[in-house]
Amino acid sequence: MIFSTLEHILTHISFSVVSIVILIHLIILLVDEFIELYDSSEKGMIITFFCITGLLITRWIYLKHLPISDLYESLIFLSWGFSIIHRVPYFKKHQNLLGVITAPSTFVTQSFATSGFLTDMHQSEILVPALQSQWLMMHVSMMILGYAALLCGSLLSVALLVIRFRKVIRIIEKSKNFLKNSFSLGEIQYMTERGNFLRNISFFPFRNYYRFQLIQQLDNWSYRILSIGFIFLTIGILSGAVWANETWGSYWNWDPKETWAFITWVIFAIYLHTRTNKNLEGFSSAIVASIGFLIIWICYFGVNLLGIGLHSYGSFTLTSN
Repeated sequence: MIFSTLEHILTHISFSVVSIVILIHLIILLVDEFIELYDSSEKGMIITFFCITGLLITRWIYLKHLPISDLYESLIFLSWGFSIIHRVPYFKKHQNLLGVITAPSTFVTQSFATSGFLTDMHQSEILVPALQSQWLMMHVSMMILGYAALLCGSLLSVALLVIRFRKVIRIIEKSKNFLKNSFSLGEIQYMTERGNFLRNISFFPFRNYYRFQLIQQLDNWSYRILSIGFIFLTIGILSGAVWANETWGSYWNWDPKETWAFITWVIFAIYLHTRTNKNLEGFSSAIVASIGFLIIWICYFGVNLLGIGLHSYGSFTLTSN
């Protein structure tokens, strides 16, 4: 009873705090004068991290196994993974911008985990025989941490694409205005506008230096986080294959969950391959990562909705990864 009450309190505190953090980010986005609120959002993410950590430890103590055996627990673990990424020392100087990704991600997973759909999963259950293995902690934790890193990295790539597309749209609009004005105002006006337009283009990199820096940072962060996520995913798939051999007598069965995990791995292997080509890194690799974002959700959540295959205990009632 004590553990259940403590878990309930920590869950609602973490959800409330991360909600406030998102509200702070929205206020800063709309009103630049409140930029000093970034410190408050950072403190909020720290509180969220410790609350989710305490929640997992509490549930671990009274369940006597790492709480990653069903959809509710895996979502809590996923939100914990997001909060860990926010605490990575490498991104310490840029946590305010990274928080725009990690805070909403934590909020979404926490929202669904605490929703009425998963109320029955909040109670402790005896593990099904297939999950009573020492490989549970290794396989599932690596997979979920991999999902967390890949989702964050993919969202950074999506942000990169949005900025790039806005940049292209503005250039096209300027070009259309230039052509329209040049034909309507005569040759002298045309030469004047042409000179101004070319001058604007020539000084474009200097006037948009901050945007260029931001694109470079997003690309760099995305690459580093996705690389970490790919390592976790690889370890998770390999450990899952060993576990499958012990449980089902075969390393690979082309189960829907296994198939989509493999597709996810291939997508991000392609992403990493594009990074080896200077002509493809940046915009092209970001497109691949954005596709991977959808694939991850199909692998993690979509397959669970079907509840078919050898991972049928990974459906809405019971899930492993």
